[in-house]
Amino acid sequence: MTLTQQLQFKSVEYGGQHPGTRLIVTGAVHGNETCGTEAIQRMMQELDAGKLVIRTGTATFVPIANPLAYAKGERFGDRNLNRNLFPNQHPQDFEDRVANWLCPLLARHDVLLDLHSFKASGEPFVMVGPRNNDGPLEPFKHEQQERAMARRLGVRRFVDGWLRTYGAGVQRRLRGDSQLETVLRYGMGTTEYMRSTGGYALTLECGEHTDPQAPEVAYRAIMNTLAFLGLIDAPPPQPIADEAMEALSMVAVYDKVSADDTFTRAWSSFDPVRKDEQIGTRADGTAVLAEFDGRILFPDSAAGANSEWYYLTRANPGF
Repeated sequence: MTLTQQLQFKSVEYGGQHPGTRLIVTGAVHGNETCGTEAIQRMMQELDAGKLVIRTGTATFVPIANPLAYAKGERFGDRNLNRNLFPNQHPQDFEDRVANWLCPLLARHDVLLDLHSFKASGEPFVMVGPRNNDGPLEPFKHEQQERAMARRLGVRRFVDGWLRTYGAGVQRRLRGDSQLETVLRYGMGTTEYMRSTGGYALTLECGEHTDPQAPEVAYRAIMNTLAFLGLIDAPPPQPIADEAMEALSMVAVYDKVSADDTFTRAWSSFDPVRKDEQIGTRADGTAVLAEFDGRILFPDSAAGANSEWYYLTRANPGF
């Protein structure tokens, strides 16, 4: 029996005696991002022991969303689960089979908290969805509730603009293919899918993969979410003050042209850059310069040719 054949999917639901919000919390969408798994398992132990009780609504926990990637200790099983996340009548890989289980599960809930970590060092942050809109890319109507929850997760940095920025990179890599379906297919992950079903969702990046504090960041966020949504008997968490928060919008994604393109230094997420500051060097010696003042996000020195190398963000005072 192969490793894949030995795997199964697991979710655990705790239901309150009174109606309320249906929350789902996911960990290990990427198999090497284990802080969410640790935090979820800790929370389930406390619920099982009666230290916490779900009073209203339901709380569903998925400790390991991608068991193949988790078993391998790698980001992917066969591919990135957090892209092209749709049910598939004819699954071609393991992540397609995950999607056929996970997508209907997400759709049965109102709110998603998806727990992640990142490769380079840096401070935890939360990724939020779009403003309310009825446009074709990502129509949405829960901006107020989603951003209110984001302010209560216990982190001070907020980033929006994922789907439009990632989608622009997809179009460029596909040589100008601007079909909306193409952008949605490649850009659709857990939070995007949750919003497409009428709910709202947050991705919490809890810190660097091996940061010993990352599981604590994830646990605190789960606890604050349960309290904020009224699922447990606990004082509602206070929102982060405006003067303490930093809101950023993703503006552009930059790709490696060659696998031999290099950074000028070991960048970390949220390092500031100034316009015309050199960020890297192409394999042919061409300097890669910052197009505007901002902060770098998700720098990946190990990226392959024609794939995401880094993002640039700029301040978003209107958050």
